[in-house]
Amino acid sequence: MQFKDYYKTLGVEPTASDAEIKSAYRRLARKFHPDVSKETGAEEKFKAINEAYEVLKDHGKRNAYDQLKAGGYRGGEDFRPPPGWGDQGGFDYNVGNGGFSDFFESLFGGQRARPGRGTPPPPPKAERRAKLELDLETVYAGGKQRIEVDGRTLEVKIPAGIQPGQQIRLAGQGGQGRDLLLEVAYRAHAKFEVEGQTILHRLAIMPWQAALGGTVSVTTLAGTVDLRIPPDSDTGKRLRLRERGLPSTASGGAAGDQIVILEVHAPAPKGERQREVYREMAAAFSEPPTVR
Repeated sequence: MQFKDYYKTLGVEPTASDAEIKSAYRRLARKFHPDVSKETGAEEKFKAINEAYEVLKDHGKRNAYDQLKAGGYRGGEDFRPPPGWGDQGGFDYNVGNGGFSDFFESLFGGQRARPGRGTPPPPPKAERRAKLELDLETVYAGGKQRIEVDGRTLEVKIPAGIQPGQQIRLAGQGGQGRDLLLEVAYRAHAKFEVEGQTILHRLAIMPWQAALGGTVSVTTLAGTVDLRIPPDSDTGKRLRLRERGLPSTASGGAAGDQIVILEVHAPAPKGERQREVYREMAAAFSEPPTVR
C-alpha cells in the first residue's frame, strides 16, 4: 500500500491549527461533495478528504500519524506499518463515514471499538521520552544522527525540515519493551534565528554600502550566495532570499525564505587619514540641502 500525506490532501501545513484544518475540510468538502460537484473524480476526492479529516481532527490519531510521518515517510511511497504498531491499542472512529483506505485501516482500524460489543482496547505501553537537540544544518539537510542511550549508540533518521516539538519514535528502544519518543529541539545558532520555516540573519554592512548599494556575500544554510543591497538602505531593512530557509516536511511543499536584516556599522577610524574622512563627512552632512 502507499503512504498517504493527509496534510497535503487537505492543503494545510503540518503545523496547522485545529481551526485551519476544520476550515480546509469544510471548503474542500463543499467543493467535492458528490451530490453537487461536477469535478472529475469528485467522489474519490471526497472520500480522501473525509479520511484525512478523520485523522487530523482527532488529537490522538493526529499525534500517532505525526510520529509515523516524522520517520521520513512521504506521500505515495510504499508503506508497511512498523513492527509493534498494532500493540499501541485501538482507535475509535466514525464507522458511518465508510470507505477508508487500506492505509487508514492498517493504522487505526485493526482494533477499533464497536458500540455495545467487546471490551475497550488495552492502554498503550508506557513510553520513554527524551529531547533530541539538532543543529540547524542537520535540520536543513536531513540525514542521520547518532545518540547515546543507556550506553547504546542509536542512529536516528532526521527528516529534512522537522520542526521543534515534533517527535520521532524509535520502536522498542526505550528499555523494558518501551518505545523511545524523541522530541525535537533546535540548538542555538551563532548566525541564524528561526521563525517556522523562515531563517533570520542579521548582516553588518558599512555606511557606504548602505548609502551607495552594492553586492555582498551572505551565509545561508546551503552555502554562500551574493545579495544585492539597494542604495539608500538603513538599519532594519529586510531583504529576502527566496527558498533559502528550512524545507517543508509536506510532500511537494515549498521551502521557507531567508530574511537578511541589515545593520549599518560605522568602523572605528584608524589613523589621521580616516579621521579626516569622517570630518569631511560630518561637514558634508551638516550642510543645508541645496534648493533647486
